[in-house]
Amino acid sequence: MNFSELGKVIEILGKDRGIKKEIIVKAIEQAFLVTARKKFGIQGEYETRYNEADDDVEIFQYKNVVDEVRDGIIEISLQDAKELDEEVEIGDQLGIKIENPNFTRVDVQTARQIIFQKVRDAEREILFSEFQHRQGDLVTGIARRYERGNIIVDLGKADAVLPRREIIPGEAFKPGDRIQAFLTEVVMTNRGPEIRLSRTSPMFLVKLFEIEVPEIQDGTIEIKSAAREPGQRAKIAVRSVDKDIDPVGACVGMKGSRVQNVVNELQGEKIDIVKWNDDLGTFATAALAPADIQNIQIDHDDHSMDVVVEEDQLSLAIGRRGQNVRLAAMLSGYKINIISKTKLQEKINKAVEILLQIPSVSDAMAQVLVQSGVMAIGDLVATPASEIAEIVEIEEAAAQATIDEATKMIEEGTLELQADGEEELVSASAVPAYKGILDSGSSDGGSDEDSQSKFSDAEKRLREELAAFKIK
Repeated sequence: MNFSELGKVIEILGKDRGIKKEIIVKAIEQAFLVTARKKFGIQGEYETRYNEADDDVEIFQYKNVVDEVRDGIIEISLQDAKELDEEVEIGDQLGIKIENPNFTRVDVQTARQIIFQKVRDAEREILFSEFQHRQGDLVTGIARRYERGNIIVDLGKADAVLPRREIIPGEAFKPGDRIQAFLTEVVMTNRGPEIRLSRTSPMFLVKLFEIEVPEIQDGTIEIKSAAREPGQRAKIAVRSVDKDIDPVGACVGMKGSRVQNVVNELQGEKIDIVKWNDDLGTFATAALAPADIQNIQIDHDDHSMDVVVEEDQLSLAIGRRGQNVRLAAMLSGYKINIISKTKLQEKINKAVEILLQIPSVSDAMAQVLVQSGVMAIGDLVATPASEIAEIVEIEEAAAQATIDEATKMIEEGTLELQADGEEELVSASAVPAYKGILDSGSSDGGSDEDSQSKFSDAEKRLREELAAFKIK
């Protein structure tokens, strides 16, 4: 069966669409295999081969050699088989070439549809592999159109989707505008690979700095963490492996040129560049700048920290609508509770007053208990006597007697268990927005597959964690 210029068609498809010749040949063979089964009987066994020398598709039908033929599609008599192969015997399987299949127009159309479908599938696989390899990189394309609020971006070989929620608030793109974005993921769908972009991801900020700052590209400066509230403000933590290079100054650039280029791309988003420190307290102090921090108490088990500031520094530490403390929490990965020094002292005084209701508790003993975290009657009763004895340096029996006394007074209803009202605390809770480098110690988060997956999880939770901000 000969098809004119079949080899030329294979060559053109390979060049124009970047598909390997072997894949196209296999698609053609499969297409005519399906067509042969439909025409000659689906119960039969067939094989198709592309003969490159003759530019021909050969179809073979395999039949079992038998004495008596019951099904002509799958069987052939020994006498007829001998005419094709003299050495054939009963029980053998004989491959017979179908010289002229006489395919109808419908048969050829079916084969053509199968070939095109196989070629499209191959194109999708090629695109998926190519862009999956670029996952975690910056890409640049042209805005083509809007679909349900999402922007379809032409990347050249494929279209990508920039979802509405991944566009920086206030941005407006018109068809034909150039768009730079972070390639977050590539997902294979029924319609082919879907390339998803983001301009709100903290990684977009990180990648922009990698482009603008050569010291980040060569590994002299590392980006340790990043947090964003897109279109408003961002914080990025950097450190230098060379003690002679200032990481903050390098990222800012001469007269602020480097950071300004990033700010312009982010539509005027304000960026705070924080120097990384392995000491969490020192780093948290820098992350909460410009506020002046008086004291920080860190609970590593609970991943939280209590920050004390002067009354006039409270608004600076919190930031506009809680923005500063939220970003600092995301940057450090710890929940942050902020209280003014005055409020803290009031809280301590109230707690001492509560404990002094118990006759056996002295003022000094109450002060020590409060400093150790026993802030209410309930805390005292729930704490083992041995621990109370160790805190205030008394006999365990005396500590137990105090607990029993408090329990009895609670049952009698003669105790005020805690102070009226709640202390004025500002709390922000978040996870690191950019965790890959924190774990791998490399400035290239995409170089480690595990690190990349960790970052993806953190990024997915980022917006959920923003909702955790509250003012009590």
